[in-house]
Amino acid sequence: MSLSNNNKSETHPLFPSGEWEGFYVYAWSKEQHKMSCYLDFKAGVVTGSGGDDINAFTWAGKYDVETFRCQLIKQYANYEVYYDGRADENGIWGTWRIMFSNGGFHIWPKDNWRSEAAEEVELVGQLIG
Repeated sequence: MSLSNNNKSETHPLFPSGEWEGFYVYAWSKEQHKMSCYLDFKAGVVTGSGGDDINAFTWAGKYDVETFRCQLIKQYANYEVYYDGRADENGIWGTWRIMFSNGGFHIWPKDNWRSEAAEEVELVGQLIG
């Protein structure tokens, strides 16, 4: 993934800057842990902040409009969680990992409301299989 020095906001529809929401799950559970955040996509770099059932966090990472890959670091006060996903018309899906734990996630732009049906949890479960 190449990073550019361009400071203009991303125009690709799969990477809109603004409010996002979603959830993460642990590999051993289908229980959804909600999160909400603000993401800013610019020239291959994504930054942001948010909160979930653990605490407040910040985001830092990169994305690619050709491969639709998005790699993020979710930084809490004392540790980091690594997220690796792909964007599609339903948001960003993928996996997360930290030390001895891992799971799946799905986030989407807040104005693009999504239902949280059981099939969605199953799809994330297939990612972390």
